[in-house]
Amino acid sequence: MADTMLKLNTGASIPAVGLGTWQSKPGEVGDAVLHALKSGYRHIDCAFCYQNADEVGKSLAEAFKSGVVKREDVFITAKLWCTYHRKVEENLDMSLKSLGLDYVDLYMMHWPCPMNPNGNHPLFPKLEDGSRDLDKDWSHIQTYKAMEKLLKTGKVKAIGVCNYSEQYLKELLPQVDVVPAVNQVENHPYLPQQELLDFMKLKGILLTAYSPLGSTGSPLFQEEGVQEVAKKHNVSPGTVLLSYGVARGNAVIPKSVTPSRIEENLKVIQLDPSDMERLGSINKVKGVTRYVNPPFGVNFGFPDQQSK
Repeated sequence: MADTMLKLNTGASIPAVGLGTWQSKPGEVGDAVLHALKSGYRHIDCAFCYQNADEVGKSLAEAFKSGVVKREDVFITAKLWCTYHRKVEENLDMSLKSLGLDYVDLYMMHWPCPMNPNGNHPLFPKLEDGSRDLDKDWSHIQTYKAMEKLLKTGKVKAIGVCNYSEQYLKELLPQVDVVPAVNQVENHPYLPQQELLDFMKLKGILLTAYSPLGSTGSPLFQEEGVQEVAKKHNVSPGTVLLSYGVARGNAVIPKSVTPSRIEENLKVIQLDPSDMERLGSINKVKGVTRYVNPPFGVNFGFPDQQSK
């Protein structure tokens, strides 16, 4: 199942398992990308905000030059950062230059949260009171409309979004011409977001799960249900968690810089209905846990984030 491919609404295919590069440090991320490509990965997830694209780009160039893989056989994503919502193509060009590419297979809006492009920090501008310096005169819908225009440039094969709740998708879809190919959100047994997933399937939007293993040191690995399924199939808890995501029809992008884990993360297995039922029951007992919730001061509309 390591080579499972998923169809996008553009007709293109995306490998179900990709390498995430968030929080992968300089000096490590390049080796991780190269090892992943040599191990059979054909999906690399990048973002301007990660500030490691130059190193990723060098490894991509090395892999292409040495014949490890051809450019057209790797699905590469990049993401527009919040301080560039008014300068969409400029931010894309910056990412393409760093990555050493002519195009990306998917370009996504990282957060539906425009921030002041002329603030006191290029990525995370703050006001004097310490709150995030938001660009309140600009909307995520305007940003997405600008992203639609990129499709005619040849620099992106598809466009998508990240961190969109059902509420935000319902705001966006009636006002745009191109349905996002992907919505990348946090997703794992503590945060299955079934209603969002159902809505996205209805609209033909693929869910890509970031943090599919939970957080670093996540208690998910010790969860009784995860341990049971792992023992039954004689695989690691990590394999179970990634296989859970793929079984739901999602792409998963686990991050690792450890060669053995990078290889192991590619080895997803077929889970049976009883496995999925067992894993699906975890949040019903333990409740919902969201690990990625940055202090942007914006209500993104996720049901678990609403005050009771």
